[in-house]
Amino acid sequence: MSFELYQQLAHLLTKGAAVLATVTNIKGSVPREVGAKMIVCADGSIINTIGGGAGEAKVIRQALQVLETGEKQFVEIDLSGAPQRETQGVCGGRMQVWLERWDGESAIALSQNILQLLKAGQSVTLVTPLTPHQQPYFLDNNAPIPQLENAFIEQINPPPTLLIIGAGHVGEQLAKFAHLIGFEIAIQDDRTEFANAEKFPQANQIINQPISLIIDDFAAFSQLYVALVTRGYVYDLEALQILLNRAIPCKYIGMIGSEKRVKLVYQNLQEAGISPQLLKNIYAPIGLEIGALTPEEIAVSICAELILVRRGGTGKSMSEGIRKLLTKQASYNTL
Repeated sequence: MSFELYQQLAHLLTKGAAVLATVTNIKGSVPREVGAKMIVCADGSIINTIGGGAGEAKVIRQALQVLETGEKQFVEIDLSGAPQRETQGVCGGRMQVWLERWDGESAIALSQNILQLLKAGQSVTLVTPLTPHQQPYFLDNNAPIPQLENAFIEQINPPPTLLIIGAGHVGEQLAKFAHLIGFEIAIQDDRTEFANAEKFPQANQIINQPISLIIDDFAAFSQLYVALVTRGYVYDLEALQILLNRAIPCKYIGMIGSEKRVKLVYQNLQEAGISPQLLKNIYAPIGLEIGALTPEEIAVSICAELILVRRGGTGKSMSEGIRKLLTKQASYNTL
């Protein structure tokens, strides 16, 4: 999302000023994470969200003031639901949001430089001084990260790329859902009747060459995720022998197939000299266990696992804790 947000910010700045709202601190249960951003435009419209509701409405009101005055400020969002406080929700926590007006040639240059680095597959370390007069800047990738008291320092990563190997029914649906959750899509399949722009309009790259000929194109990608949804384990073997030996390890490698097929692939890889330790980096069978049957459901299952790997989590139902509590209460009441 950061890449798209800075794309939109760079475009907006050519027309006028905008306010960038950044979540800099959180406590307790809140709807967004530290680093989450929202752009507030001059007409009060927004791009992205920091959680919605009354808290976001408060940020928008304050941002419009910042747009007029240029005076940076913090906004505190109270989601504690405490009766003695003016609260903007009942999630249970608090958020601190920094509002800063981006305007003029220096802001345009900064946003364009950030985009240029992200497009090249490089991460950006952005420093936002939390002071009235200093402007945001980014560090050279080789520079040490400074210890600053009054600054928010964040690493902005290039957009994650999902390389889908196999353009069959599952691959087609996976491209749709993965695109919706923020992945750049690349499709590899040697069959042009399967891998083409008509079937994969979301794809940035459609590759009709063997994986061995194109993997170098992704050599510098630090945020590479791979889904093997091929038509046979022979294609899995070819791809995995290359992917497991990348200089920059893949963030995720998932392989579709039954347990029998997975075991056969693992056996062949070990016979080819791939260590069992490297095999632990493969998510196979691919996806979370949600009882998926159709290509669409399997794609949702895979995307759930992609989110889990990218964002962290347990994969458990979020209602599990409450349901256990209610079960205990019900048992207690029957005594």
